[in-house]
Amino acid sequence: MKTRSALWTMLRLLVVLLIAIVVLFPVYIMVITSFKTSSQAFDMPPEFLPAPALFNYHAVLTELNFTRYLYNSLVISLVTTAVSILVCIMSGYALARFNFRGVGLLSMGTVLIRMVPPVVVAVPMYVLWTKFGLTGGLSGLVLAYLGLTIPLNVWMLSIFIKEIPFELEEAAAIDGCSYMRILWGIVVPLIKPGISVTSVFTFRTAWNEFLLAIILSNRSTRTLPAAVSLMISDLGINWGQIMAMATIIAIPAFIVTFACSKNLITGMTAGAVKG
Repeated sequence: MKTRSALWTMLRLLVVLLIAIVVLFPVYIMVITSFKTSSQAFDMPPEFLPAPALFNYHAVLTELNFTRYLYNSLVISLVTTAVSILVCIMSGYALARFNFRGVGLLSMGTVLIRMVPPVVVAVPMYVLWTKFGLTGGLSGLVLAYLGLTIPLNVWMLSIFIKEIPFELEEAAAIDGCSYMRILWGIVVPLIKPGISVTSVFTFRTAWNEFLLAIILSNRSTRTLPAAVSLMISDLGINWGQIMAMATIIAIPAFIVTFACSKNLITGMTAGAVKG
């Protein structure tokens, strides 16, 4: 039995290792290509251990307006995350605790709205944003990303709030606590895993989104993903610089994900059980 258990454990570890290699191999190709020239990127057979040359990173950091694009991405992502979580905590609480007409339809609608891909709303959003003078500004992108993230965040947080025993809130209400004090003093600390999940989802959506960023921004308000398009010209595609920019863009997303990994895993597991 011990031998069979050891073999089964080794088999599972081998499967996990194989899956990890398959998942991480494209990331590895992206990183090593960032150290190559555009011609070396298509060498056959490919070179999997190139010499660490930093000319692509130097070009990205110096020839492009990198600092400005980084500032735009950080402001948009952080503001979107903060506003989205603030709104969704209160909206999710109302959806979970108050029984009003159409609550079921509203709950289902939040999920259905999230199923609409951004490409479908890109043109109508551009027309509407142009009419109200929101194109070309950071606020326009923040509003666009709030529209993409709030529906799913409200639904996810409402699920976490529903799992909190209502008796805790009743006891607090008997002690004279208002709804806002109950929400921020009791409910919010208990749904930290859910807040971590929605925060990472919101940040990564705003940080990585390309289509709306390229449509609703201008030369001074481009984000880092939108700036990648500058490396495609009539002379060709500079794959080395594109991969260098992609590697830089991926770093903050990895940092945020790993920083929230403990609560993230708990939240994702709990959400799967609760759903």
